[in-house]
Amino acid sequence: MAAVVGTAMMMSGAVTVLAAGGGAAARPEASATPATEPTLQTIDLTPVAGSSVTGRSASATGARTVAPRTTGRFSMVGVTWSDPHRKLDGVVEIRTRRAADGAWTGWQRLESDGASPAEPGSGDAEAARGSTDPLWVGESDGVQARIADAGRTRPLPAGLRMDLVNPGEPGTPAPRTTPAAYALPAPAGRARADVAVPPRPAPTVFSRTRWGANEKIVQGAPEYSTDVQVVFVHHTAGTNNYSCAQSPAIIRSIQAYHVKSNHWDDIGYNFLVDKCGTLFEGRAGGVSRPVLGAHTLGFNARSSAIAVLGNYSGTSVPARVKRVIAQVAAYKIGAYGNTPTGRVAMTSSGSDRYAKGSTAMLNRVSGHRDTGKTECPGNTLYAQLGSIRSLAGAAPSGLAVTKVNGATKVGTTYYTRGTIRPFWQVSTATSMLNRFDVLVDDVVTASAPRADRQRLLTLSSGRHTLRVRAVGLNGKTSITSVAVLVDRTLPEFTSGPSVSLRTGSVNGIVPVRVRWAVTDAGGLGGLALTAPAPVKLATTTTTWAGSVKPEAETSYGLRATDRAGNASSVAVQRTASVTAETAGERTGTWSTVTGTAYLGGQALRSTAAESSLSWTFTGRSAALAVSRTAVSGRVQVFVDDAPAGIIDLRSPETLHRRAVWTRAWPDSAQHTVRIVVEGTAGRPGVIADGLVYLR
Repeated sequence: MAAVVGTAMMMSGAVTVLAAGGGAAARPEASATPATEPTLQTIDLTPVAGSSVTGRSASATGARTVAPRTTGRFSMVGVTWSDPHRKLDGVVEIRTRRAADGAWTGWQRLESDGASPAEPGSGDAEAARGSTDPLWVGESDGVQARIADAGRTRPLPAGLRMDLVNPGEPGTPAPRTTPAAYALPAPAGRARADVAVPPRPAPTVFSRTRWGANEKIVQGAPEYSTDVQVVFVHHTAGTNNYSCAQSPAIIRSIQAYHVKSNHWDDIGYNFLVDKCGTLFEGRAGGVSRPVLGAHTLGFNARSSAIAVLGNYSGTSVPARVKRVIAQVAAYKIGAYGNTPTGRVAMTSSGSDRYAKGSTAMLNRVSGHRDTGKTECPGNTLYAQLGSIRSLAGAAPSGLAVTKVNGATKVGTTYYTRGTIRPFWQVSTATSMLNRFDVLVDDVVTASAPRADRQRLLTLSSGRHTLRVRAVGLNGKTSITSVAVLVDRTLPEFTSGPSVSLRTGSVNGIVPVRVRWAVTDAGGLGGLALTAPAPVKLATTTTTWAGSVKPEAETSYGLRATDRAGNASSVAVQRTASVTAETAGERTGTWSTVTGTAYLGGQALRSTAAESSLSWTFTGRSAALAVSRTAVSGRVQVFVDDAPAGIIDLRSPETLHRRAVWTRAWPDSAQHTVRIVVEGTAGRPGVIADGLVYLR
């Protein structure tokens, strides 16, 4: 068994000292800085006298074991060594003692990916150490380790040690400047000069400030690559048995491990996501920028990396995590005009799979194992990368205009007076969208943030094609279009309303007819009679028949609305008057008949041929009021001494107070209506009850 030497390392002033040998750990010394800062404890694992030159134990098990140790509190453990290019040939397993109940866990393997992934020439590579992936174990106060290296011939690497990290609690971080996001390209196609394009939205992240990044330990300013051509997917290879409330502490521990154990400038990953789908900002430098990380040996340049907290060698990531990975891929790769479903040739800076200077053809969303001899990101997550690429590379789907306020849809065309508010929907998740562009006749007229689903527009007169373009984070677009006709011309009443008398009962009422003609170039949308009674009419209607009270001035109004909402109204006033038969000028033989059936209680009757009755009036329409019976005869009608027809007054049923003949003129003028009794054989009698006219 190798001896264990206690060492101490300071992180922001907090110091933990481990006693040499098997004794208990000493209490932390007092410090001027808060005890909530992360702390690092190290245990030397280098071979000592009594072990073989290869570092292999002489025991039959073939494993070197570090006895159980009592330590200061820690939550993450890993193993590091001096040479960052050296691969650890042995398999390291650890078990820890839970601080809460003193119980020891089972043995857990520390995953090792080989040489340090720090990019040659970067700040990360200057003093880098080789390392395993760190393992989150939860709050612990004891540790035991073993290195199974039986059958190997190479010595264990120099400087081999076990690193124990206590994440502490987040303090107040030092101020840091976040570089501005890159300028956005203008919308595709022509655009009006006054169109403001919303900023390209970055994924919603749990910022470094929120998860408690220790900015004091960051070693240098961020370094940048030229662009992002590939997003590499990793897993942290730790436990899946963490609560999502622990995620910030896990990430603080990873940062401490990467900086204090690996000697990198900052946490190596650009992004991290936990099993609940919370996305965390990783390395400092700006989410929108091509920050050079330390994550994928030989391929850190021109790439970005997202690590899923946990081990996914046999467990799938949930759908929400897939969506987050896809969103990050769409955002980072789409920023440079590339699709996440494509492939790209990348030049290696040197890895255990691709020699320095060699070319690797990679999916733009790749797993860590695509460039190195590693299990990362685990078999199951690696198998999910195809569906993640599809999510990241899909164009927006389900785009459709649902309604257009301020317009009326007829068939497939929206009619408006000019100001409209189109609404649309899309089935793609908002997080996968960049923005919406609204185009009128292929000119970008407005842009909307990805969460908006409407825009207010004012269009010029005429026919237009309105298009809504959904722009994905990956740069792919979908378009839906509708036809819009802007009509500011009012409907035109080319005639009317003209009012005339019609046949029917004059028993306390006067039957009238209204006529009109109306037209609109864009088509009528509605038509209504507004007076003397409100009546909704079909747009093809040109007449209306009704009744009004006599001797009362009556309004006759119409309102026409076109499909765009323009409206015109017209109205006239007319008075219907009744002149008694006794007011007419008579010739021949007439006798008076009385009774309640007659207007005014009486009427004139004649059986003598050539007897006449005439009325002179000023108006624009006239009608004869008579009684009709089974034995009534015929009369000849003259208007202004001109023959106007012969009217047969016979009826199978007796009808009193009836208008039986009408005449109308375009304008009001003086007219004379005269009736002459025909003396019809077998039924010579006629009964006249007066004249009705409009003025």
